[in-house]
Amino acid sequence: MSQDKKRVYLFREADATMRDLLGGKGANLAEMTKIGLPVPPGFTITTDTCNDYLASRELPAGLWDQVQTALAEVEKDMGKKFGDPSNPLLFSVRSGAKFSMPGMMDTILNLGLNSDTLKGVIQATDNPRFAYDSYRRFIMMFSDVVLAEGRKELEKEAYEEILEDVKHKQGVHLDSDLSPEGMQEVTEKFLAHFQQHYGSPFPGDPMEQLRLSILAVFRSWGNPRAMIYRNKEKIPHDLGTAVNVQAMVFGNMGDDCGTGVAFTRNPATGEARVFGEYLRNAQGEDVVAGVRTPQSIDHLSNEFPEIYREFEAVCKKLEDHYKEMQDIEFTIQNERLFILQCRSGKRTGGAAVKIAVDMVNEGRISREDGINRVPPSQLEQLLHPRLVKPAGLKPITSGLNAGPGGAVGHVAMDSPAAIQMQAEGKPVILVRKITNPDDLGGMLAAKGVLTSEGGRTSHAALVARQYGIPTICGCTDLRVDDENRQCTIAGTVVKEGDIISIDGTTGEVYLEQLQTEPVAVSGDFATFMTWADSVRKLGVRANADTPEQAAEAVRLGAEGIGLCRTEHMFLGEERVQHVRQMILAEDEEARQRALDRLLPMQREDFVGIFRAMQGRPVTVRLIDPPLHEFLPHEQEVRDDLRHLQEQNASADELLAQTRLLAKVQDLHEENPMLGMRGCRLSIVMPGIVNMQVAAIIGAACELAKQGEAVHPEIMIPLVGHINELTLLKRQLEDVAKSTMEAEGTTVDYSFGTMIEIPRAALTAAEIAQEASFFSFGTNDLTQMTYGISRDDAGKFLPIYIEKGIFKADPTETIDRNGVGRLMQICVDDAKQVNPNIKLGICGEHGGDPASVHLCHEIGLNYVSCSPLRVPVARLAAAQAALGSTGPADK
Repeated sequence: MSQDKKRVYLFREADATMRDLLGGKGANLAEMTKIGLPVPPGFTITTDTCNDYLASRELPAGLWDQVQTALAEVEKDMGKKFGDPSNPLLFSVRSGAKFSMPGMMDTILNLGLNSDTLKGVIQATDNPRFAYDSYRRFIMMFSDVVLAEGRKELEKEAYEEILEDVKHKQGVHLDSDLSPEGMQEVTEKFLAHFQQHYGSPFPGDPMEQLRLSILAVFRSWGNPRAMIYRNKEKIPHDLGTAVNVQAMVFGNMGDDCGTGVAFTRNPATGEARVFGEYLRNAQGEDVVAGVRTPQSIDHLSNEFPEIYREFEAVCKKLEDHYKEMQDIEFTIQNERLFILQCRSGKRTGGAAVKIAVDMVNEGRISREDGINRVPPSQLEQLLHPRLVKPAGLKPITSGLNAGPGGAVGHVAMDSPAAIQMQAEGKPVILVRKITNPDDLGGMLAAKGVLTSEGGRTSHAALVARQYGIPTICGCTDLRVDDENRQCTIAGTVVKEGDIISIDGTTGEVYLEQLQTEPVAVSGDFATFMTWADSVRKLGVRANADTPEQAAEAVRLGAEGIGLCRTEHMFLGEERVQHVRQMILAEDEEARQRALDRLLPMQREDFVGIFRAMQGRPVTVRLIDPPLHEFLPHEQEVRDDLRHLQEQNASADELLAQTRLLAKVQDLHEENPMLGMRGCRLSIVMPGIVNMQVAAIIGAACELAKQGEAVHPEIMIPLVGHINELTLLKRQLEDVAKSTMEAEGTTVDYSFGTMIEIPRAALTAAEIAQEASFFSFGTNDLTQMTYGISRDDAGKFLPIYIEKGIFKADPTETIDRNGVGRLMQICVDDAKQVNPNIKLGICGEHGGDPASVHLCHEIGLNYVSCSPLRVPVARLAAAQAALGSTGPADK
């Protein structure tokens, strides 16, 4: 590595175009400096320096010389010296990756304090309370972030206990109420605690403090919460983080100081007015961490009217400059405003849509820019249910409405419990005093979050808005008792596992288990989706198996059904009996009788689905799973047989149970995914698909005779050889024709196949001659291409992603180079022999934005996904058509 490589940039040397090198925070600090905003000076160490350090675990040669040179420039700008006992300059050290990762990596404030510089701060400010407050914060942060690895006693919780003890002793509730003597006592106890558990005094050399802090920020790129966040956001793990070293300004010097976080528009609703919170006499982490419940930014206009007017002007300037809603951190020191950070503000899906629509209507951005501004996955948030509240029902309490939507679930008192409950299939409400970045896993597992402390700009609120988690913060009637795994809400004890309901839109809490209902698609959302539909080329269908799901899909904009799974119609107590009779039949005559009983039930199902789709195409997949899935498990049958024997059951009962056991054993397969299923089952037992096609065509004819348009597309699954499709198509064509003849009418129908076996993709030129359409079943295609099972891959895929073997989970996003390549070969070969063939995808990848882009690129006609992901696919298809990869800031 060259010593000449530039690794450190002063804020005044860079600009917003250097995001890859300086990270989002560093690039924005440089840009704000460039446009004349009051930004404390500083410098940024590049992201590639982080990667070089992580690869070798050594700082690159020449870096420290560049850091010292930049440090000297900042000293000139500030008129102070780093480490100077008489006029000390202090720094903050913050992370800053290319894509915003709020709270996921580490920060150190007040760096440069020691016993000597502490005296200089006291002398310069004549404010010993402020000096000791700053020093105790630095001790706690430096100890926790830089040196605590493997030492629980050095984590912040241990220091917070000391602080609480001193506050209790002085009879005060808030940190800001501690006397100067109390704050000095806290600081001295912090230093003693550190020496006791670290084995040596707290590091006092400012340059060594800086070096260790830079290394800690680099290492924080790989901490667990950052990994979880990047996996969730699909941010590459090889980008690295920059380090921003910035001169400190102080919001905790007295009542003419303060700190806050604000947004140029409301991040929860999108309303076009400044939204935020601030605290007097505090530092920034107090607001973000939620350790004190802050005041609304509106109060700033009363307490510091000139500062508020200046801040409003800054908000307007930044939004005009970036043409995007901004998240701004600021500090007021002695009634002087400083801007510490700006970035594209995280927001709810609803706010994202409203802001995009409003900015287009305001003439700030084009309609195409508006479409590209909204991450497709955020649209799912707009469809989150809301609580159904019976007349007269009153909440037990309320807090700050931090994340909109209704949620009902079992109380979990910490993140591990939330994750465990989710794994058990339970809906979860995570209840905490406050959340911190380490709670991300539990928050993502929860349907909702409830905290007793923190405001609308706290960590909990920020994550809630980003991921659409209904959240209430600052619920003062909530008392959390972690030791006993319970909480008290307005005097009522609620134990872990009890069910509560929260309304993140209103901030209301209910002890009842309420019902939820979907929201309407209207207003700005409807306008926005109309814009998206006007530019996309891909059609969007839904996977739906019932009339109710079909109606929901139409409501959300589906243009057809891309996958209707007929085997789901065999479930239910009444139907499964007939299915089992069919499976257990001793001869074809008995089997046909069972199928004849199923026929009218299947036909009724299809009438409902076709009617709900109102003339839109419906792709029906014939039976796919192996027959053993419709029978009890072998152990269950054995247990029942043993029970019958113990009860001296009749010979007929014992014989029937013995036959059932024999059939279960006969149908057992070592690898059922690759066994007798799909078209193989249809060839061996043709009566099942004959009945299904008779039901499909019969239902279509019934509606056609009533004047309704119907377009069934019959899909034969698991074809791997042209002869399988040829044989079944010929057989089923006869069934379709005889059914139409019996009904006295004709309908428009077609036969096609599901491409889910690699051989089918590679022999598409043959298969396409017999098929009217192909639908990629990318769930199975991915499994067979990789040789993995989705049911078992959870044991190793997360490790593969963590180690960088895979950049993304191929069961969530189509693997372009492998599965995507097979799809491209299939599409190209199929179109060569059948230019009019219809091509779609029906695996769950059809609702994944990155996979939708691939489908657009390779020339599919449509994608199909679950109903709630239809808007996601519609927007992703529009962004693909515009050549966008989504918002610049993830």
